[in-house]
Amino acid sequence: MLKNLRHVTIVATTTFGSRILGLARDVLLFFFLGTSIWNSAFIVAFTIPNLFRRLLGEGALTSAVVPLLSEQLEQEHTAAAGYRFINRVLTRLTLILLAITATGVLLAWGVRYIRGLSANWYLVAELSLVMLPYMIFICLSAILGASLNVLGRFGIPALSPIWLNLCIIGSLLWGGVGLGVDPAQLTLLVSWGVLVGGFFQWVIPGIALRREGWKPHWDSSQDPSMHALWKLLLPGLAGAAVLQVNILISRLIAYSIHESAVSVLYLAGRLMELPLGVFTIAVVTVLFPELSRKAAARDEQGMAQSFQSGNRQILAITIPAAIGLIILGKPILDLLFNYGAFSARDVSATLPVLAIYGVGLPFYSLATIGVRGMHAFKDMVTPVRIACLALFTNVVFSLVLMFPFQERGLAAANVLSAMLQCFLILRAFQRANPHYAFRDSINPLKKIGIAATLMAALCYGWIVVTPLMGLEGKWLSVVQVGLGVPGGVFVYFAILQWFGLEDLDVLKAAVIRKLRGGGSSEAI
Repeated sequence: MLKNLRHVTIVATTTFGSRILGLARDVLLFFFLGTSIWNSAFIVAFTIPNLFRRLLGEGALTSAVVPLLSEQLEQEHTAAAGYRFINRVLTRLTLILLAITATGVLLAWGVRYIRGLSANWYLVAELSLVMLPYMIFICLSAILGASLNVLGRFGIPALSPIWLNLCIIGSLLWGGVGLGVDPAQLTLLVSWGVLVGGFFQWVIPGIALRREGWKPHWDSSQDPSMHALWKLLLPGLAGAAVLQVNILISRLIAYSIHESAVSVLYLAGRLMELPLGVFTIAVVTVLFPELSRKAAARDEQGMAQSFQSGNRQILAITIPAAIGLIILGKPILDLLFNYGAFSARDVSATLPVLAIYGVGLPFYSLATIGVRGMHAFKDMVTPVRIACLALFTNVVFSLVLMFPFQERGLAAANVLSAMLQCFLILRAFQRANPHYAFRDSINPLKKIGIAATLMAALCYGWIVVTPLMGLEGKWLSVVQVGLGVPGGVFVYFAILQWFGLEDLDVLKAAVIRKLRGGGSSEAI
């Protein structure tokens, strides 16, 4: 028990540090580059290696490696068997990554010689040449970190995103303050900072694993565990690929609109991901094992009740969070980002996109829990099919809405596709489990709606009243956010407590558990 508590403390501390550094990184990035073409090009270029990090590093591959490595260690009762498995995985992953990186470098190099393209695309190609090798470092790092976790070493893997954030922050400060370079040179310097950060993310867990007894060597031999790996990997890989391709397509389309569109979408998305990445995943993380156990026991009634409880918790979190982003968006942006090259005009451009993403937040979250519900039935195919349809819908709506509404249209396309995915995945779960019906959430939704409406009125009134106090500038933003957010949260949960909303205590426990246990690594 004490050992687990120590591990939780280590992960929580490092995750908190990573989130603080991630916020500082974004603040500095927009301070020096604003929503310029340089920032947008950097985000697009980094999206490509980051896509493969999500596909071949974290997520699907790690989820497949961890149970198989644990099984190897359990069956063989020796670390040597586990290390042989790690070497087989790393050998195959290295070959795949080298092939992908070489292909990407050739394509980026070729773009430089294509005549007639906008200068923006040549800039992306130049930055991609620097950052594409990052995918090798970070994907191998993810496997090394997962191996350390299986061996009971949690501190080094949890530190991984911190090295990247420190290198990006260091390159921004060195170039922007120390050298005083122009935006073009600074962007290139930050790209090299990403590569250096990836190197540290790879070498540090590698050293830690060697100290545990691992000896790296090339191993291309066949083994039954490799067949099991592919069997576990491919379904998860297909689902993750749809999501990552969706992000890439949205950014490529945005990049073709105007120079600020990608930066605006990225910043609004990052703010929207705060409640999604912490609170929604908190509920899903706690709920998924329970759903899986009840599905295995064929307890459809109990599974439906647990899933319904998860829906209530998700709605209780995301609806007020969405309202907060919409009403308090301007003071939040002013307080955190309105410095340097990020101007008041950029705040005005980001606000409507943030509001649109806020509307979509409950649907993103319900879709997330719906996918996990289908996974509990061991149905990997249906969520992938629905995700593919959502991807197609997003592309169509993006092409239709991008011309009249620009980046606002792209955000709306993302939200509309999320709504479709949410509806289809919940309907699929209901077909798989007839005991579930979303209409059972109507009464709790009424309570949540009343509490959220009163909270919205309080927050809006606070935004209107505070300027009358003679406050202006940053002090106005500090007071509006510093008192408006906790005040709104207190009023909202006090009303829910008074209404006696189901699962309120469970919701509080899930949120606290998530905050203690940490989360995923930062990524652009």
